Amino acid sequence: MTDSLLLLADAVALTILVFGLYFPRYRRRDMVLAIVSINIGVVAVAMVLSRADVSAGLGLGLFGVLSILRLRSQELDQEEVAYYFSALALGLLGGVRITPDWLSPALMGAIVVALFIVDHPRLFPASRSQAITLASAFTDERVLTDHLEQLLNAQVLRMKVKRIDMVNDTTTVDVRYRLRTPDPVAR
Repeated sequence: MTDSLLLLADAVALTILVFGLYFPRYRRRDMVLAIVSINIGVVAVAMVLSRADVSAGLGLGLFGVLSILRLRSQELDQEEVAYYFSALALGLLGGVRITPDWLSPALMGAIVVALFIVDHPRLFPASRSQAITLASAFTDERVLTDHLEQLLNAQVLRMKVKRIDMVNDTTTVDVRYRLRTPDPVAR
């Protein structure tokens, strides 16, 4: 497969990933810039590394370090991390020529299709996750669960108390729950 076709396949996959899936669902303009720029950078470096005498492992290691540093500089949701690393993978697939020729575009398609399916709003539409700080110090988990279920109008599936502050009378809890009535407007 020629470099031009690989670049075209990457551009198509990235366009679908960013403008067809990510932005309509999350509406973070700053992440569009990050996802597109990481993809373009990875494609450029992967193409250079595939023609140079340095090992691809060195290039991948450098990008791994850069990605970890980038992700540590700002808190990202798990969904955004998935899109970010998918853009990185698309860039690598678009920058390195492999045989058979159809394999890179097929893998790019698989990444985009996987994100479409697994991150689709209709998959687990009533499931939610949230960190909540309550204006009461709850020490009894059953009472806390009942309070959260009433507050959220939901069934608490899992919760983890992060902090109980007896002085300021607050409880911070990470809660996973299912809405009793599914959200009619999925993202």
